Amino acid sequence: MLGAVTTQPDGPRDRRRVVLALGGAAAVLALAVVVVPLLRPPGPRPPFQLPVSCGERWRLGTYPGHDDYDVDLFPTEGDAWGRPVLASYAGTVTVAGINGSLGGRTPDNPKGPRGRGGGYWVKIDHGGRWETQYLHLLEPPLVRAGQRVARGEQLGRVGSTGNSGAPHLHYEQHRGREKVETWFDGSPSGITDDDTEYSVTVMSNNCPTGRP
Repeated sequence: MLGAVTTQPDGPRDRRRVVLALGGAAAVLALAVVVVPLLRPPGPRPPFQLPVSCGERWRLGTYPGHDDYDVDLFPTEGDAWGRPVLASYAGTVTVAGINGSLGGRTPDNPKGPRGRGGGYWVKIDHGGRWETQYLHLLEPPLVRAGQRVARGEQLGRVGSTGNSGAPHLHYEQHRGREKVETWFDGSPSGITDDDTEYSVTVMSNNCPTGRP
């Protein structure tokens, strides 16, 4: 009767092949974890609220060269400097830091040198491939990357860091990888392009009652 034949790994060469095979499988799995969620269609639009205090009226505007769907927010009464910037909806902070450079515009030196980009800023992932961005904050954000925030939670204060001519909040909503028209309290803002100067006044309903 013939005995069973067994094959043993042929030293370091076979071990390297095993390691490479396992490494390749791990890389494919990691790629799938990253890519598959990006291929899924975005979920329904979250019920975003204005990113400012409940009951306040703010002017939402754009102008030629501002970029489609970008919104600048200015209060209709009082000074913009230092106003609370609030999360439009619950989510997880993905970025809280500096975009570009800060410049030198402050409440004590409002005509100081401009910086570049968005200055102090925050990005929030709301799930379903929806994201919001908050730019030109006065000082380092009050939140950190990885932190879970509730709707209405304060992210920072209105400022003029980065490439900003006056204190205001620059705000964006993104669906998947695309910037889209901002909606607040279930209604579209009407800001869809930057072909002409356009503004609309809206009252914030970002109120504590019923906060998710």
